[in-house]
Amino acid sequence: MQSIFAFLNLLICLPNNNVVSHSFTAIRLPTLGSEAFAFDSDNNGPYTGLNDGRIVKYEGPNIGFVDFATTAPNRSKDFCDGKKGDNPEIVSMCGRPLGLEFNYKTGELYVADAFYGLMVVGSGGGEAVKLAGGKDAPDALAIDPINGDVYFTDVGSIFFKTTNMTEILLSGDTSGRLLKYNPKTKRRTVVLTGLAVPNGVAVSRDGSFVLISEYIACRITRLWLKGRKANTSDIFVQLPGNPDNIKRTKTGDFWVAVNIQKLYPKLISFPLGQRISANGEIMETVNFYSEYNATYVTEVHEHYGSMYVASVYTDFVGVYKGLKC
Repeated sequence: MQSIFAFLNLLICLPNNNVVSHSFTAIRLPTLGSEAFAFDSDNNGPYTGLNDGRIVKYEGPNIGFVDFATTAPNRSKDFCDGKKGDNPEIVSMCGRPLGLEFNYKTGELYVADAFYGLMVVGSGGGEAVKLAGGKDAPDALAIDPINGDVYFTDVGSIFFKTTNMTEILLSGDTSGRLLKYNPKTKRRTVVLTGLAVPNGVAVSRDGSFVLISEYIACRITRLWLKGRKANTSDIFVQLPGNPDNIKRTKTGDFWVAVNIQKLYPKLISFPLGQRISANGEIMETVNFYSEYNATYVTEVHEHYGSMYVASVYTDFVGVYKGLKC
């Protein structure tokens, strides 16, 4: 325990660690389960998925979050709204949207649903349409900004056995995969296997590579899509803890949620955000402990000068502004 706190103290002292001067706002959600965020082409949002199967949209401080879409066919609001979506029977009836991203060219919202697979929702919301599924266990997705291909992760067979995070960390499971869906041909293909619980994905600004967070391995893997290294992979960056979602910024670098986790006597997380350059260099480290304590965070999403932080264990969206040392 002392070694972990010493490491966190070291992070606080790093010159690029933005933890000192900032404002924090908690935007209340209808229930728990915010895994990831999306903003539409008009910068409305954030949109996020909930434990009870809803995708909701933030309409400002006077209105809050409103229902936007659902993933389960014929979902019952009376039965599902407010339910905790960790029971397989509830998930099968209500859905569990995790990864979200808009295709700005078409206005469609793509969704990775843990039970129903890869789905898409029209710009007006409503019930999502299933595109690919089967035995996949989707967790995160990202859209190639050049050709519109959708990359999504299958976290692997471990999630059909347990959702206990300690058991997952100790499992050594490498059955995870990266998949691709081509909206033009409507084909789903497997592009990378042998991943250690891949729970985050992002495509570079020029579409030359895709990044995959490997939760168990504490690293981000890069798969080259173009150039002389096409169809080969390497380690993009090794991280100090377990990563989750990774999101590209407008400038072409990436934010990744990183949790330094202590397993015994019980699982505790120390939540961080790390900004990584397109060359794999860690540029900034932000410590969220003062607001989130030992709560696991799933996404760090930079949008118009604010940083939005997601956690499936809280009933709010954390918004940071003015993060400066």
